[in-house]
Amino acid sequence: MGKERIYLSSPTMHGDEQRFVNEAFETNWIAPLGPNVNAFEKEMAEYTGCGHAAALSAGTAAIHLALRLIGIQPGDVVFSSDLTFSATCNPICYEKGTPVFIDAEEKTWNMDPDALEAAFEKYPDAKAVICAHLYGTPAQIGRIREICDRKGVPLIEDAAESLGSTFQGRMTGCFGDIGIYSFNGNKIITTSGGGMLVSANEEYVDKARFLSTQARDAARYYQHSQLGFNYRMSNVTAGIGRGQLMHIEEHKRKKQEIYRQYREAFADIPAIAMNPMNPDGEANNWLSCITIDPACGVAPDRVMDVLSDENIETRPIWKPMHMQPIFADADFFTKDGSRKGADGRSMQSLDLTAAPESVGAKIFYHGLCLPSDIKNTPEDMERIIGLVRGLFV
Repeated sequence: MGKERIYLSSPTMHGDEQRFVNEAFETNWIAPLGPNVNAFEKEMAEYTGCGHAAALSAGTAAIHLALRLIGIQPGDVVFSSDLTFSATCNPICYEKGTPVFIDAEEKTWNMDPDALEAAFEKYPDAKAVICAHLYGTPAQIGRIREICDRKGVPLIEDAAESLGSTFQGRMTGCFGDIGIYSFNGNKIITTSGGGMLVSANEEYVDKARFLSTQARDAARYYQHSQLGFNYRMSNVTAGIGRGQLMHIEEHKRKKQEIYRQYREAFADIPAIAMNPMNPDGEANNWLSCITIDPACGVAPDRVMDVLSDENIETRPIWKPMHMQPIFADADFFTKDGSRKGADGRSMQSLDLTAAPESVGAKIFYHGLCLPSDIKNTPEDMERIIGLVRGLFV
């Protein structure tokens, strides 16, 4: 008999979700929109403190609408986090904008404000900044907000991975002109699939609702004066979200405890470092990650293979966007300036002997994500930790 599967981060249901879903079925509110959608938007706005919220079909859809709302046009330069999932920047291309990637910093793994300053020197007419909070750790969002304000550029906060995280006591997602969250199946709370656009600007949120329901004009007949999208959340899946949101603080505490256990378990192994925490914030610790000193001779792939052989799920760190084949021609900035094509020699190979030319590439080459499922038992954690430690001690 095979060993029981340990997941990276799977959904955790509590029963409240079923109650709201049953209400949708019992009242025949199955189609998009309905009481659950309205209530979920209100509850999310209250929980985050962001002001107003629009429930959508995905976090990617929320970023796309955010770019529409701030008026991105073909050819406009948009600065994006480099060390992130591709959904952060793909919508720039949907609008035929020009993505320019900003390197990560060591102390948070998020957008480096110094690299952002360097990018503005070359592209003073950039039209927007999209900053992601990687794996739930808040970026230096205060300084990034200040830079955007000084340059007169809108800030879109990609808080897809950081719902419940705070910076200086304020929720991530609420520092930008527009913020977005994701409710994908592996996130800290889920609607199976879905997202939320939030803003203190009620006009942005009202316009997002309009655009996400095919931009139908307020006419008796079907009339459309603008290009719209089918991006609204279902009343059924919103019911799942309502039930999940009731337990987000519990989920967060358990994620934080998993991070603490890993940190303590590997504290005596110099070759292992945990993903850093921002001292000015509180992370939701969506995923706990490690980097490994290449000098020790243990590659991240080796750790992932050992755990996989034991039916334990892991994941590589996101591959930086400037290293992706689709963005091979995109400009890229470290804190020292433009490095278009940096790390290109390593795009087809994970050569640990090659010194990466950016912080994001270094984290990618040397890191991995460990199982962070809140259903992990003490025995599960002991099993994971024992296997990892066995490679080093």
